[in-house]
Amino acid sequence: MLSKILCLLIIFFVLQLTGRGQDQKVADSLRKIYQEKKLTRTEEMEILKKLSFNEVGDPYLSLYYSDELIRLAIKSKNNKYLHSGYFQRGNKRRWLGDFGNALEAYFKCVEIASKGNLIRDEANDYNAIAGIYFSMYNYPFAITYYRKAISIFREVGDSITLAAAINNAGVSFLDNKDYDSALVYFTESKNIYKKKNFPVGEAHSISNTGLLYASLGKYDSAVQSIEQAISILEKMQNYLAICTMLGMMSDIYLKKGNEQKALDYALESLTMAQQFGYKKQISDASLKISQLYEKSGKIAESFEFYKNYIKYRDSAVNPNSERIMADLRTNYEVSKKDAQVELLREQKQNQRIMMTGLFVILALAIAILVILYRYYRNISAEKAKAESLLLNILPAETAMELKQNGKIEAQEFDEVTVLFTDFVSFSKQAEKVNPDQLVKSIDYYFRAFDEISTKYKLEKIKTIGDSYMCACGLPTPNPVHAKQIIRAAKEMIAVVNEELEKPDGLNHFEIRIGVNTGPVVAGIVGIKKWQYDIWGDTVNIASRMEVNSIPGKVNLSETTYLKIKDEFPCEYRGEFKIKNHGSLKMYFLS
Repeated sequence: MLSKILCLLIIFFVLQLTGRGQDQKVADSLRKIYQEKKLTRTEEMEILKKLSFNEVGDPYLSLYYSDELIRLAIKSKNNKYLHSGYFQRGNKRRWLGDFGNALEAYFKCVEIASKGNLIRDEANDYNAIAGIYFSMYNYPFAITYYRKAISIFREVGDSITLAAAINNAGVSFLDNKDYDSALVYFTESKNIYKKKNFPVGEAHSISNTGLLYASLGKYDSAVQSIEQAISILEKMQNYLAICTMLGMMSDIYLKKGNEQKALDYALESLTMAQQFGYKKQISDASLKISQLYEKSGKIAESFEFYKNYIKYRDSAVNPNSERIMADLRTNYEVSKKDAQVELLREQKQNQRIMMTGLFVILALAIAILVILYRYYRNISAEKAKAESLLLNILPAETAMELKQNGKIEAQEFDEVTVLFTDFVSFSKQAEKVNPDQLVKSIDYYFRAFDEISTKYKLEKIKTIGDSYMCACGLPTPNPVHAKQIIRAAKEMIAVVNEELEKPDGLNHFEIRIGVNTGPVVAGIVGIKKWQYDIWGDTVNIASRMEVNSIPGKVNLSETTYLKIKDEFPCEYRGEFKIKNHGSLKMYFLS
């Protein structure tokens, strides 16, 4: 999490350096010009571009501006403004958490930039795409697109943005536990920042190196790096980043087992955050201090800091609420002052003035209630979204067990049916095809397979590269599990065969399918990125069935054949030797 914070901070400082920081005041002033409609087409597109970028108070209004810019740019056949429209659409979709539509917009930007020879824009597009994948914890894809951006930035000689992209790629390597690559990238970004006299970037590259050392258990080196970064930032009076790094120091000393030092740094971070009014940092530091006091048995102190954490956390959830309430309070004070002046002039209007004050107070109360209602509605929506995400990762019964018990016990199932698919010649095509095109093609097929799995009540286990694995009969037993798998397999074959000749711009493949029935063990392991998985010989044999199938065919083991032979015609193939299991009888589904 801290590495992501630093990644975002360095992007912010690069924007400030290049004069591209967002400003709501600019948006407010430009809106008046835009609404007058006394503009040429080019002037209107330029205004829309700046409005979409600077509008930070209402992301949906910003999306409206970007869509209008896209519409006018298409009419004018202006690629530069068309690219800007899609890029701003991607930015706002990203901030709204709509990563799918954000990616779609950014990939459209790449297409426009490539056709229009907008080289620097194309590099920024790849950087944005990498950022989306980073936020989705898809570090391999993030690294791929950071490398594309880095390659172009090197070519055009954009040193500061090059260093930022290298630093962010290093963070992706760090979170992916590729520590050697991360160190190489952090070192290069630090050297570029130092050469270009950009101390903010240099400090963040050094602090990221400290995080890397902490991940390796080299706590002394980690402390030394972060202290060096703080020293640089102190000269620049960059206290926001210093607050974050003091929190990092607290985490490192806690890992070292020095709870007092951890507490000292957390308290120092809190003091600085309070001094400069950094609400997010006040909230983070208060939570850390509360946890440390709780760990040492000081429950009363822990509770006080936890209350402070809640107070500032809630304040940070809706940054506009404080501004709105401040405006209302100001309006009230102005109205009250006017009433006092009017009272001096005409005593007879006292009753009317009192009523005006009451209406203002009532309006203030209603406004506060509306803000609180929206806040709690957002909290409920986020909770529902989190539960929906959990159900998308784990089966419903397993998710319920995890919520109730905080852990999941492994289960044995006496009989389930497992299916594996694999695309023929996928690796050869992958070497020749654009990665974006390849991902889009695989996504099309796997979405279709997901729909088929849902239709027949199969449990999707996972995808491994171009292989799709699912099972039936768990976590809820199903007496017709083998027949349900066969029905699904036939539909998967049909989908792939139907797609083979379609001129839809996708890469087409033939498919092999293997099926086996038997006992398995199911559950989840680890504490991060949960995945419901199954193990046992049944799974291994199902995989071997797929390997020994042929394009367009479903290859069955004998155990599956005996379950479905009365309803589905099959063709006996004979016995085949498979790895670690000797010879097994196999059947093709007719």
